[in-house]
Amino acid sequence: MYEISKRIFDLCISLVALTLLIPLFIAIALIIKLDSQGPVLFRQKRIGKGGKIFEIYKFRTMHIYTPDISTEKLSNLKAYVTRSGKWLRKTSLDELPQLMNILCGEMSFVGPRPALYNQHELIRMREEMGVNALVPGLTGFAQVKGRDFISDFEKVAFDAYYARNRDFQFDLKVLFWTVRCVLKAEGVRVDF
Repeated sequence: MYEISKRIFDLCISLVALTLLIPLFIAIALIIKLDSQGPVLFRQKRIGKGGKIFEIYKFRTMHIYTPDISTEKLSNLKAYVTRSGKWLRKTSLDELPQLMNILCGEMSFVGPRPALYNQHELIRMREEMGVNALVPGLTGFAQVKGRDFISDFEKVAFDAYYARNRDFQFDLKVLFWTVRCVLKAEGVRVDF
């Protein structure tokens, strides 16, 4: 019953949010286009439920020549992030296009953040802990517990805890904690 109600919640809220946020999407798209060359949306291969690869959507915050690796592995993040990207990343507005992934069922509002296709060690640890069996989320328990400032081991531990204890009430708590973290810009690397 939980999985069905979660999917209905995801479907309804993502549809309403996408409709209401059209003006914001247009404004952000214009800002990105005026700020740097390249597409407005950034697509990247991520690991979904059961290890299936899908393309995640984000507003582009980095220059088009940026290597396709996780940001913590970039030696000089400042050289890659665009001017508008700094603001989009700090406010987490770059994540809004993932509402399309949620609408399509590739993601949920709450679940483990999808790993990059080339984060092999993280994928392996998640597989061992049963985390890859879940639909990935726009936000998750690991996100509200440290996001960019915790190790992959800690992320997997938080995600495994979520996997064992998930229910609709826990999801609502994570969503509430996410709003608080976004408003305070907690857990986000802003050293660019």
